[in-house]
Amino acid sequence: MGSAKRKFFGLVLVAIAAAAAGFGTYYAVLRPPAAARQLTLYGNIDIRETDLGFNDAGRVAEMRVEEGDRVKPGELLATLDARRYQAAVDAARAEIAARQAVLDRLLAGSRPEEIARAKADVAAIAATLANAQSHLDRSEKLVVHRYVSEQQLDDDKDRVRLLQAQLDAAQQTLALAVKGPRAEDIAEARANLAGAKATLALNLDQLRDTRLYAMENGVVRVRVVEPGTIVQPQSPIYTIALTDPVWVRAYVSEPDLGRIRPGMKAEVFTDTAPNAPYDGWVGFISPVAEFTPKSVETPDTRTSLVYRIRVYVHNRGDSLRQGMPVTVKIPLTAAPPRKTPAQSSAGPENRK
Repeated sequence: MGSAKRKFFGLVLVAIAAAAAGFGTYYAVLRPPAAARQLTLYGNIDIRETDLGFNDAGRVAEMRVEEGDRVKPGELLATLDARRYQAAVDAARAEIAARQAVLDRLLAGSRPEEIARAKADVAAIAATLANAQSHLDRSEKLVVHRYVSEQQLDDDKDRVRLLQAQLDAAQQTLALAVKGPRAEDIAEARANLAGAKATLALNLDQLRDTRLYAMENGVVRVRVVEPGTIVQPQSPIYTIALTDPVWVRAYVSEPDLGRIRPGMKAEVFTDTAPNAPYDGWVGFISPVAEFTPKSVETPDTRTSLVYRIRVYVHNRGDSLRQGMPVTVKIPLTAAPPRKTPAQSSAGPENRK
């Protein structure tokens, strides 16, 4: 009986050993290795920077933020002395008022009093001309009998001709007063008014440009000038490091290129907090191959062709800094979302 029990237990132990060996073989051979379930990349934090400056020249009146200050969109950063630009605006507004008055006068046409005065001028000149003509007629008769000199006759003729010319001019003035201004004059006045308004719009833009505002969230990295400095258009006043978006510039080798695609989740690890990864996602994969940069550390050889990728990161606590070396781990088992997060929150993927 004891022998049978020993034999039975021996068979059980053999079966257990065989099962363990089989499971070990499956675990070692059939189970996907860790490298196949996760892609590890190495790169550096990349933060965009922008230089802010005025559109016009002038003397800096005020610098409102310092290096290291955080700024938000619409925050006033600096101002120029605006007195010259304000004067130009005032002059443009006065010019508009003058041009508008000219146009209004032309559109209103001749007033009844102006037409009445033109008619009176015509009547007065016509009466004077009739009197001069009668005097000339008498002189022509009297000159025959030498009661009037030839010089007097010539003077009377000249007076009649002068009054006739004045009458023609007065009649033309009356006709113009009745008809009103020409269409060409009105068109010219309209064009002059439009030009004055365009000048005012330009001057207002220049006046607004004396105030420099932040366009995005960021941190002041460099304060370039001080109050009192004469600056030229587009010369840098501040350099702003933008806090959103923040991404990792990394490189993937050609054999691993087909294993990732935009939208895949990623974890970003830093040497500062290796146990507290940052959430991220693949946002951009370069379509062009390049040689591995020397500053990038990968297990591949330095002569391998790689593809640059951009992994966007949720910058928790704004603790990520430009150039910081990081490790990116991309799980290869999770399916990417239908809509790439980078496309909805970080803007165009090809933005440098």
